[in-house]
Amino acid sequence: MKKLLYFVPVLFILSCEKIVSPSTKPSDPIAVFDELWKTLDEGYSYFDYKGVNWDSVYTVYRPNVHAGMTDRALYDVCVPMLNTLRDGHINLRTGFARSYYNYYADYPPNFNREILERNYWRGFEITGPLIHTIIDSVGYIYYRSFASVFSDEQLDVVLQRFNDYPGIRGVVIDVRNNEGGNPANAFRILRRLATERTLIYTTKFKDGPGHNEFTELQQSYVDPNDRVGFPGKVCVLTNRTCYSACNFFIASAKAFSQVTVIGDTTGGGGGQPVGHEFPNGWAVNFSGSITYMPDGFNIEHGVPPHKTVALNPIDEANGIDTILEYAIAFIRQ
Repeated sequence: MKKLLYFVPVLFILSCEKIVSPSTKPSDPIAVFDELWKTLDEGYSYFDYKGVNWDSVYTVYRPNVHAGMTDRALYDVCVPMLNTLRDGHINLRTGFARSYYNYYADYPPNFNREILERNYWRGFEITGPLIHTIIDSVGYIYYRSFASVFSDEQLDVVLQRFNDYPGIRGVVIDVRNNEGGNPANAFRILRRLATERTLIYTTKFKDGPGHNEFTELQQSYVDPNDRVGFPGKVCVLTNRTCYSACNFFIASAKAFSQVTVIGDTTGGGGGQPVGHEFPNGWAVNFSGSITYMPDGFNIEHGVPPHKTVALNPIDEANGIDTILEYAIAFIRQ
């Protein structure tokens, strides 16, 4: 039987904290480079999915490494090598720099906070990190980062405000530009959407050095609670900057029939970040698992919306958020 993952284990598995394996190899540039390449070779989860020949990558970058090169020069070889994997969860951390793969730079932002502040957030309230208001009989929540903690009691305050509003039609959850954080916060929202135990995704984890050595798929569920729920329809607004824990949140939210995701495909990030420390004091994080939606869709490259809507430049120039307006009209129809 497939193992069932309950709430606490799921949060540990999806946490962005690194799992560090200390190294005992000598700290010369060639040894560090070879150890970096081997660590990814044995632990990274997406070689086959992304069609990357890691041996060929070694052939390209290894000739650029030599004894006596500076740490900066070594770093400048290692980062492009890691970026061939196109993974925002891969970070090489040193005393002078931290690498970052920009997963959303080639896509339109589909978000303009100034428009929201000037034209939609008038009279808003802030409860914990949640910005909330009511727009044309539709509740609205903006949540900037899953790293920002809120309590069940704070979410009660927001949802009770909506439930008490006469003629409320539904709620918009705006997570555009949310780059992830702690999945515990995602589960606090998801439990308010669940009316019964719901399968939200399945995950397999690297458990051997071979590229195809994984555990069996493990199932993750959300159980409902008896606290204040969402009234009416729920629309979740997304863009390409939704990443990591936010990507998991969107994938999970699509498991609930009352939820409609509107905007752009998310930025992705479907692997558990694990890590390794090197003898020269450097460390690397990388994806060590693969997650699928209940229908088998791999979420690494992002979760598509139910309704694809872009921020229209003419609307933006006139102070109108095309995506939010679409969501409000969808809820009110």
